[in-house]
Amino acid sequence: MEVSDSSRRILSSLLEARTGQQLATNRRWRIDTALASIMRERGFESIEQLVARLVSRRDSSLTEQVIEALLNNETYFFRDKLPFDLLFAGPVKRLEQSRAAQRRLSVWCAGCSTGQEVYSLAMSFADEAARWQGWTIDIIGTDLSRAAIERARSGTYSQFEVQRGLPVMQMIRYFEELGGGDWRISPKLRDKVRFDVRSLIEPPPHPGRFDIILCRNVLLYFTPDMRRLAFNRLAEAIAPDGALMLGAGETVIGQTDRFVSDPEYRGLYRVAGTQAETGFPRARSA
Repeated sequence: MEVSDSSRRILSSLLEARTGQQLATNRRWRIDTALASIMRERGFESIEQLVARLVSRRDSSLTEQVIEALLNNETYFFRDKLPFDLLFAGPVKRLEQSRAAQRRLSVWCAGCSTGQEVYSLAMSFADEAARWQGWTIDIIGTDLSRAAIERARSGTYSQFEVQRGLPVMQMIRYFEELGGGDWRISPKLRDKVRFDVRSLIEPPPHPGRFDIILCRNVLLYFTPDMRRLAFNRLAEAIAPDGALMLGAGETVIGQTDRFVSDPEYRGLYRVAGTQAETGFPRARSA
């Protein structure tokens, strides 16, 4: 379906104003696909008709539907497995030692979409239950998409979503088959995580200071100003010795002076000004 330049600009401006995300040129092909179901449901014959209704501001529910549809909720279990391995080999092991007295870790997955990243972390900790016995591992996932968070809370995924990136043993251990091709995360794992509808530019969720923050494949869609604001929020929310993980195509270089690259673990970052010369201390061997 042909989408006029003016309609693209209006939709892009709406998305940016409400979420801070840009509908970059290489994502504009998604417009007609993303809005197709709304058009069928609402009886619009063209994108231009839909945009005209948006501009009239007479239908706030339509605006919310359009924003939800344009958000990129792409995710899957253990996405890009290597960063998870690095996270647990380095920062998690280090924090296990430095938090031994408190026996508590707080993890925030910002922009968690439909929850696969949150559950991937929960599975990683649960796989080593004996190691973490007596610890409180608090994992929260947030996203500005209410529909995505509702799905995350349900913990229900299709056969395709479950098999995408998830090792077979963890699928058997942590999922129950519902029939009809759907699978649900076991209650014992769902009870270990929580979710909240929240934008990255809002104040962080409780407890407000986190040992580990994952914010992957989110900031690349932000405008430069919104990206700087988001980095400031993340810096305020992370512990001085905490670890930040970004997506493979994201970096702090040239974006913010609040974080610096971890010298040992690619794709991980730390708060600037803390052990700036030597980097994170290495975890002691077990």
